[in-house]
Amino acid sequence: MIFELDDDSILFPPAKYAEEDGLLAFGGDLSASRLLEAYKNGIFPWFEEGSEYLWWSPDPRLVIKPLEVKVSKSLRKVLKDNIFEIKFDTNFPEVMKACAETARNGQTGSWITEEMIAANSVLHEMGFAHSVEAYREDRLVGGLYGLAIGKVFFGESMFHQADNASKVSFVKLCNYLAEQDFKLIDAQQDTPHLRSLGAYTIPRTEFLLHLSRYVDLPTLTGKWALSSETTKSTSIINQET
Repeated sequence: MIFELDDDSILFPPAKYAEEDGLLAFGGDLSASRLLEAYKNGIFPWFEEGSEYLWWSPDPRLVIKPLEVKVSKSLRKVLKDNIFEIKFDTNFPEVMKACAETARNGQTGSWITEEMIAANSVLHEMGFAHSVEAYREDRLVGGLYGLAIGKVFFGESMFHQADNASKVSFVKLCNYLAEQDFKLIDAQQDTPHLRSLGAYTIPRTEFLLHLSRYVDLPTLTGKWALSSETTKSTSIINQET
């Protein structure tokens, strides 16, 4: 059964009632309060330009713990060579736009619509949404964005215009999240790219249990910035494949 959301309430039906493909509900809006409520309950919006707002909760769910990120020998060399300058929260709208313009296998368009960019920009101004940016010769060449609620980071999308730019961004994010005692990264969709970095699937029931433990912990809001330790290429991350 697919639920129609009530415009007068931000509440969602339980994620366990989602269809086999993960679709749970349609309708509603992209207000900050509704989006935060969705993510806290393991639900996220995913729709095409001009269509109804669709809300999903896939089973299984792709996740990774910050300390479990895998760094290959070749990627470790890239990190040590400091090919990219990594920054947090300095160019959020441009990261979202670059993610929207990135071609995806099996997709003819982007779910990162102008409405989604506007909605997430509000969350960024509120201190919940964050970007990680990779620069080379002062040009933005890769990065990612997502939301932090409690001690969970909900990864939304990443892009690269230079080899390894998004991977380095992800490793630096994992460094930072580990330093800040984050417990889990929600990677949403199962992709080979994220699998190569150590992500794995867990049943939705297990994912929802993690959320019940971690999303109500204090949220690290505001603008994020790299510490001197996070800037070091080998900080925290100690796994090789």
